[in-house]
Amino acid sequence: MLLLAARRFASMLLIMAVISFVLFLIFETDKLGVAGKVLGPYSSVQQRELWLEQNGYNRPFLVRYAEWVGHALQGDFGQSVRFKTPVNVLLWDRLANTGLLALCVFAIMIPLSLLLGVLAGMREGSILDRIISFVSIVTTSVPEFASATFLVALFVFKLRWLPGTSSMTGGFHWIEMVLPVTVLVLYDFGYVARMTRASMAEVMTSQYIRTAILKGLPRRRVIVTHALRNALIAPFTVIVLQLNWLLSGVIVVEVFFAYKGFGKLIYDAATFGDIYLIEACTLVAVFVAVFSQFVSDLGYMLLNPRIRFR
Repeated sequence: MLLLAARRFASMLLIMAVISFVLFLIFETDKLGVAGKVLGPYSSVQQRELWLEQNGYNRPFLVRYAEWVGHALQGDFGQSVRFKTPVNVLLWDRLANTGLLALCVFAIMIPLSLLLGVLAGMREGSILDRIISFVSIVTTSVPEFASATFLVALFVFKLRWLPGTSSMTGGFHWIEMVLPVTVLVLYDFGYVARMTRASMAEVMTSQYIRTAILKGLPRRRVIVTHALRNALIAPFTVIVLQLNWLLSGVIVVEVFFAYKGFGKLIYDAATFGDIYLIEACTLVAVFVAVFSQFVSDLGYMLLNPRIRFR
């Protein structure tokens, strides 16, 4: 198992190295373009060339790449062109906001989706199973901007119960988290519930479950002790992979509700052409995607004895 984990970790490092090189190649090859992004579109060629000389951009490409990687490993991503502040300060603040949003979503979504998925899988083909499956498919099929628009129209303009934005301009207020969290839970819980339902239904029809039931073991004990653990292997990997989606895939929700998180930061950086901020956000998003896959593989090995002892 340790050998498999080491291989997964080595592959994660290799992927990060390749992605960082490709990222630097895309954004830093056109030196005059970089200077234009920093100095503005109205800067002259002479001003750009002087800036390139002062900032070491006339050195060999590989030397600049190695220096950039070294600074990135220390958390130094340069200065944001738009926000006029160090990228790392801006980045960690926005990551903390998205982390809080993700924590609230997970705290609701995971118990809800697992409970509904297990109930549906235990009674495959029943009315309860059909209702849960129908609700899961409908909510997952509705994109975030559509459900956000509907919820705002209902709870903000019609009932006037909730605020329409989550900018937290007057400090943190939990009530401003309600709509963003609800939109994300509605969109994501159905997918995890369907995965849990399929896994639970498969486990309930397996031979060892039938044998345990025929031996006269209580149904509750069969489900909790034997079925549930094996049924949660596939949902576990799916839930871990949702970290990547919650980090970089919440752009629509954060922009819609003006929530100052990592997704909105990516949107602002891409819209303004903030090159150093784009590089930092891309590296962080790729790292989370690769690391979540690594954690998912480790968790799958721990939960599945066939892989653990192979």
